[in-house]
Amino acid sequence: MNIDTVVDKEYVGHSFRALAAAPTSALRGISAKDAKALAQAFNVHTVRDLANLGFVKWAVAITTLAELEQETPQEQAKETLLDNAVEMTFPASDPVSVDAGITRIEVPPEVVDAHDDHQHAAKVEECTQKGLKEKAAAH
Repeated sequence: MNIDTVVDKEYVGHSFRALAAAPTSALRGISAKDAKALAQAFNVHTVRDLANLGFVKWAVAITTLAELEQETPQEQAKETLLDNAVEMTFPASDPVSVDAGITRIEVPPEVVDAHDDHQHAAKVEECTQKGLKEKAAAH
């Protein structure tokens, strides 16, 4: 990491000791107004004060450990159930192996009208007609 990319222009080239003793506004993105707010809220005046602030240390520790934390048994079970459900829904989603015989379909299959191809299309039509008759009779 090039430290010069995270400090303001006037602090480019300073030693780490000098940067640690510098005001928090030496960090790029912390304005003089932000530095004043840090000083008032947390009694933080230097980069070192900011680094040693308990809240900052806790936040760093929590996020570092969060990346390494293992899933709970409940989370693992939920993920496994989800994976199995997806696999049952889309079994062809498995990657094709390199040596599998892949057949190219030259001519697309005939497209059927879903209205007539539905397994209960006749019942759906019958219910629709019955509903229309009942609606007409009610008016």
